[in-house]
Amino acid sequence: GGGGGGGGGGSTTSAFDRPFKILQRDGAAIAHERRRSRAAAAEAAAAEAATENSDPGDVDGDFDGGGPADYDYFREEVARRLVDRLDDINREGGFPLALDVGSGAGYVHRAICSDDAFEGEGGIGGVRKLVQLDSSRAALHRDEDVEVEGGERCGTFRLVSDEEDKLPFPDGTFDLVMSSAAMHWVNNLPGLFREVHRVLKPDGCFLFAIPGGQTLPELRSSLVLAELERDGGVSSHVGPFVDVSDAGMLLTDAGFALPTVDVDTVRYGYPDASVLMEHLRNMGEGNAGTNRRDRVGVDTFLAACCLYDRQWGLDDGGGEESAVEASVQVIYAIGWTPHESQQRPKERGSASRKVGEVVEEPPKGKS
Repeated sequence: GGGGGGGGGGSTTSAFDRPFKILQRDGAAIAHERRRSRAAAAEAAAAEAATENSDPGDVDGDFDGGGPADYDYFREEVARRLVDRLDDINREGGFPLALDVGSGAGYVHRAICSDDAFEGEGGIGGVRKLVQLDSSRAALHRDEDVEVEGGERCGTFRLVSDEEDKLPFPDGTFDLVMSSAAMHWVNNLPGLFREVHRVLKPDGCFLFAIPGGQTLPELRSSLVLAELERDGGVSSHVGPFVDVSDAGMLLTDAGFALPTVDVDTVRYGYPDASVLMEHLRNMGEGNAGTNRRDRVGVDTFLAACCLYDRQWGLDDGGGEESAVEASVQVIYAIGWTPHESQQRPKERGSASRKVGEVVEEPPKGKS
């Protein structure tokens, strides 16, 4: 099953096996490169066959002209929605220097480069230079040889570093720090948030998206019921994730001002539950909990798939490509490093007028 999660307070117990998660993500990136290479080779063979007036159907392989299988759809969508929120911030001069924590293959960079800044130079948000940081070397460098449309708008630099370590930058380096669907495998989120606060300039912005507690409830319940029926007990397969209330608390505890949190739910259709789990694996989102089972028995796996298909099948059938649904809760949040220019509540007891002096009673007979 797939998974994700968030770190809690100051506990020394790790919820996630970080080395194993990096291996999963490295494996997913390497598999993506292999699929891309096979698709390119098949496309070249088909073009050569067409040039020689041969029958392209004679070419070996299953290339259908559509390129390799796409498992980036979720991260690309979340990155676009996150950058849309960046575009809503009206700030003179924008955010020239930015950091993307857990950048993966560059989803945020591509979204930023997709359009010009509202005013001035750079991509969306006025970002002119983006440092991409990730603990998975293979994921970070997966697409470095792929041309980014609009890449001239925003330059980039890739850096391999563990998100749970001290960020390798001096205090007050960045105007903006972003993270898109990448922090749910971090054990020590409070420590990471404090590090983000440290590397931001005064009046710097921290904008992130993270899967929330109501992510993949369909898969979680199906696996629980299947294990109860087949094995007589349950184990962790999905999560734990950060709750909505945790996001604002994490920002406040790390010293951020003006925290704002909103929630979105995205839904995807799949032919069946086994395809969903295949996608999670190819995304590098397999279970990496420290208390995970070594393997799930075939009987339990098949039972979970049957339960999922029966309980979460789409009413209209959804067609062959979308027979069952999976939902992901995404928490978007923003916080600012304190600055004297920001709005602040007045001190308690500083009011010069009473509430009754500014609130008029409605005329009699009216409410």
